[in-house]
Amino acid sequence: MNKPLRRIAIFCGVLIMALLVRVNWVQFVQADELKNDSKNRRVAIERYSHPRGNIIVEGRAVTGSTETDGSDFQFKRTYKDGELWAPVTGRSSQAFGGTQLEEIHDGILTGNDDRLFFNRTIDMLTGKPKEGGNVVTTLNAKAQEAAFKGLGEKKGAVAAIDPQTGAVLALASTPSFDPSVIAGNSQKDADNWVALNKDEETPMLNRALRQTYAPGSTYKVVTAAAALESGKYDMDRSTGVESPFRLPQSTHELGNTGLDSQCDKATLREALRLSCNATFASISDDVGNEEMIKQAERFGFNQEHFVPVRTAESVYPEDNAPQNAQAGIGQASNRATPLQMAMVTAAIANDGKVMKPYMVDRLEGPRSVVEQTKPEEVGEALSAENAKKLQEMMETVVEDGTGSNARIPGVTVGGKTGTAQRGEENSANPYAWFISYAKNDSGSPVAVAVVVEDSDAARGDISGGGLAAPIAKDVMNAILDSK
Repeated sequence: MNKPLRRIAIFCGVLIMALLVRVNWVQFVQADELKNDSKNRRVAIERYSHPRGNIIVEGRAVTGSTETDGSDFQFKRTYKDGELWAPVTGRSSQAFGGTQLEEIHDGILTGNDDRLFFNRTIDMLTGKPKEGGNVVTTLNAKAQEAAFKGLGEKKGAVAAIDPQTGAVLALASTPSFDPSVIAGNSQKDADNWVALNKDEETPMLNRALRQTYAPGSTYKVVTAAAALESGKYDMDRSTGVESPFRLPQSTHELGNTGLDSQCDKATLREALRLSCNATFASISDDVGNEEMIKQAERFGFNQEHFVPVRTAESVYPEDNAPQNAQAGIGQASNRATPLQMAMVTAAIANDGKVMKPYMVDRLEGPRSVVEQTKPEEVGEALSAENAKKLQEMMETVVEDGTGSNARIPGVTVGGKTGTAQRGEENSANPYAWFISYAKNDSGSPVAVAVVVEDSDAARGDISGGGLAAPIAKDVMNAILDSK
């Protein structure tokens, strides 16, 4: 063989070797990556070739699947009372992906989770169609309905927790949306998606988990906890704080219009009953920013929570003295989600113990339970002794204070109202808050946080006791009745 032909033969041999290496690389090394690539349409076709498992509330599926026409995606997601349950389920869309429980537990719902390998093998051997598993929630249907109905046309959110376990019993956010209208991949679904994203009311925002608000006077229970834990204050001894209170390093004074004479040198119990700004701003200043941060963090502030949906971080900030004093009454840079304020209330009702919040009781395969959630204690916000004192104080607020609209005959109810200022120079309508717990003779309590973000009511008529407390009462009633 002459030299030019030998060179050509060697070159061709190298090309063949490179081709063989590449083929083997694609077939063996990249096989799983290519097989599961989201851009591989065959993956999507297989994904939607069978009904999806369901999200369950008290034994009833709040989701479903339906066959489609004119698409190689055979099944799409449907929702029962979609607006009611969207803050819990999230969405599963052929065109726009998933969120919340639909996304987090997608593997269980589609049947593709590695823990369902045995089920898939049995189905393959028996010729049975592939099945997805179910996500069984901790939600209480009546409580969710009460929360959603109570919020009505108002923008706001409700979170309810079982203090003893951390189980989420209600999670409502308004305005809401029906995930069914964007579940497919048609032009109509696309139009609905555009409309939802353009909506200035942001119906796809989960306000219970992902929106933070100034907690207003509801935060005074945390400041009261810091006061009790410091050992400097007791609930029925005069705090010695004069009302109004001049903010440190400032000429600005904080007080309560028409109540300064009653708040002047009030006891801690009386200050909470009347919601005295001077008392709790002074306590926050006295305790100091560092200790106030520590107290907030013992309740769960300054960290994200996973329920398993990720929540926004509630924040009690490092700040200067005047800002820290205002943060102690739930203003300044103090921010909290409704779930966080429900956690605060739950910890107080649970004698100081903080339980990890969760809203999935178990994951079920077609033939067995895949995973069971166990309640988990994550810390102690305050001592049991001080928690019981704070319970007494919160019960006084409902019995003979600003929270009287939450009274339930024959039921022990503790609560705290809040009307949080917002907008430049307090120009916007305030947030109306109410946090509360209730327990009946069985001793099984429930903790609730309600925030109404805006209202058609006149500014002077907006209050936590007037707008938010009746909603909390209905939610607590629904849960206690079910027990």
